[in-house]
Amino acid sequence: ARRTAPGAARAAAQAAAPGAMSAGRGLPAPLRAGAPAPELALPDQRGEVVRLADLRGRRVVVWFYPQADTPGCAREGCNFRDLAADYAARGAAILGVSCDPPAEVAAFAAKYRIDYPLLSDADGAAARAWGAWDPANPGRALRNTYVVGPDGRIERALAGVNPKTHPRALLGELPAGAGPAGQPAAGAEEGSA
Repeated sequence: ARRTAPGAARAAAQAAAPGAMSAGRGLPAPLRAGAPAPELALPDQRGEVVRLADLRGRRVVVWFYPQADTPGCAREGCNFRDLAADYAARGAAILGVSCDPPAEVAAFAAKYRIDYPLLSDADGAAARAWGAWDPANPGRALRNTYVVGPDGRIERALAGVNPKTHPRALLGELPAGAGPAGQPAAGAEEGSA
């Protein structure tokens, strides 16, 4: 019988199972396209709990960021803010998630006038479930973005994105189409974006 190199079987199992645990760290592997999106139910900058399940039927961009009010995170957050109407025209909601406490998330949102939901994952449970926990910097999320389809499954999983260019590049990759609840989006005609 042929022997498998140590760890090869575990690596193969992880590759075959999206959301499987990462070797040796007890952390979920990064989510992959086609995997069901883990639930999110976290407080936003206003103290209101936002649930991913309440957005079912819409495309949702979930972007994890390392720390509120740092240069890269501010740039990425403001870029999503400036493009929020364009995302809405493509039927997509935006949710930002960090492991910062609610007060820091609220201050970040206020300082940069970010009005889409910024969620506080203070215990890091969501970052772990989504494969966005940074094991090298406990208490911080990786700069990962996930596009959740209207059916609740991951359509895109992007790791280590560029905060300066990512929001516009991702917008260009989203299909034009239906707005909330499957209604045609205002401005979704060709050439409007």
